[in-house]
Amino acid sequence: MVRRTGRLRAAVLLTALLALAACSRPQTGAIRIGLASAAVSLDPRLATDATSERLNRLLYRHLVDHDAAARPVPALADWRRLGPRHYRFHLRGEGRLFHDGTRLTAADVVATYRSVLDPATASPHRGALAMIERVEAVDDDTVDFFIGRADPLFPGYLGIGILPAAALAAGRDFARRPLGSGPFRLESWPDAGRLRLRRLRDGRLFVFERVADPTMRVLKLLHGEIDLLQNDLPPELLHYLETRPGVKVARRPGSNFAYLGFQLRDADTGKAEVRQAVALAIDRRAIIDALFDGGARPAATLLPPEHWAGAPALVAPERDLARARELLAGAGYSRERPLRLTYKTSADPFRVRIATVIQHQLGEAGIRVRVQSYDWGTFYGDIKNGRFQLFSLAWVGVRMPDIFRYAFHSESVPPAGANRGRLADARVDALIEAAEQAQDLDEKARLYRQLQARLLELLPCVPLWYEDQFVAYRDSIQGYRLAADGNYDGLAAVRLRRGGVSAANSTPDGG
Repeated sequence: MVRRTGRLRAAVLLTALLALAACSRPQTGAIRIGLASAAVSLDPRLATDATSERLNRLLYRHLVDHDAAARPVPALADWRRLGPRHYRFHLRGEGRLFHDGTRLTAADVVATYRSVLDPATASPHRGALAMIERVEAVDDDTVDFFIGRADPLFPGYLGIGILPAAALAAGRDFARRPLGSGPFRLESWPDAGRLRLRRLRDGRLFVFERVADPTMRVLKLLHGEIDLLQNDLPPELLHYLETRPGVKVARRPGSNFAYLGFQLRDADTGKAEVRQAVALAIDRRAIIDALFDGGARPAATLLPPEHWAGAPALVAPERDLARARELLAGAGYSRERPLRLTYKTSADPFRVRIATVIQHQLGEAGIRVRVQSYDWGTFYGDIKNGRFQLFSLAWVGVRMPDIFRYAFHSESVPPAGANRGRLADARVDALIEAAEQAQDLDEKARLYRQLQARLLELLPCVPLWYEDQFVAYRDSIQGYRLAADGNYDGLAAVRLRRGGVSAANSTPDGG
């Protein structure tokens, strides 16, 4: 029934697409990217939403990055471990100019991290960096970090974009007026749903435009009004794009973790039996087959199995309606007094479809669910502020296991972190702290696997799936590389071709 409804809807939509996409608007020098949701903050100390994080990687340089196995590798700096709790970072030559022409030095690194650690900044990343006792500039090119506990993974935590010390001292609003040293700079941000970045190496203009409706994003791609879109399309539209001349589609397995989150301080979702019943009522494989057309894989934990600290032996709960009903009955719910839940999601039509299917599946277990969909800003604001019983979201770009402290430690309740469901479990806290303190990487991995097993037992969130990554772009776009976490780093090297001739160095226009 789900698949038939989706195909019927697709047929109606695609008839309209065929009629409207008959001719394309000529390309200009700007490369246009269609977004499902707009950026919220271009301040790397404060940003937590996926779009902002991805754009900030283009605007700012960071000391350390990660390889495909999530191991830390040098970016702006390389490092030496001078002692168990003393790291020295040496700034490399590349990426040392801020967009205002001033040189990035060790003083800027010090100012950035001191600002993140300052409680007055209210950075959601402060908790993950709380191990830093002090940070000092040795000279213009050298920074020393002293940490409160020995941690061989410490360099991997240093992924915050570096801001200029002078602008920090002057109180610059980086959220709206970013100033970094990355491969792109902000050209303008005329309204909340549209911003322009300029690529420094060739002056190419990139326009990021929020187009909330996926059908309209596809229309704009076919009509030449946008050149590239990534993720956030239902399978029927993606399949349609694969048939269209002049459009290319690329896919790869992804690592972004989709989940259902609970408010544990709620009278209903605070009960372990309720959360277990919800987990057992969901048929992940049916949703993946019907709605994603196989373009996802079931998840049991936040970290994917291939991560060095992943837990491949853990298995997501299989659907068991009888057991779900038993749990609900044991918690005091019945046909006469059913469990009623409110489920919040974004207004994206595909996410609403997923929520509607989950609503139906939970209903088969006797759980009555009311789905509420909101524009992204309202929805994300409610989640950050704990105004929910049940919601669906995804963790994107997760590399370091410090995500567990950030999302589940009892001290990480917003604004100190992202423990939005207010989990408070002594065993979880102890495992997080033990894993952080372990010096051997194999021991760290063992403890993180125990932690993930504990989280699967407690279910502060229900693991759903890891969604595949995909990108669709006009064939004038050349050289875009799709990342497993969906970042936009490939835009640094992308080229624009017109009429078979590279336009990488043509004069950009403002579009």
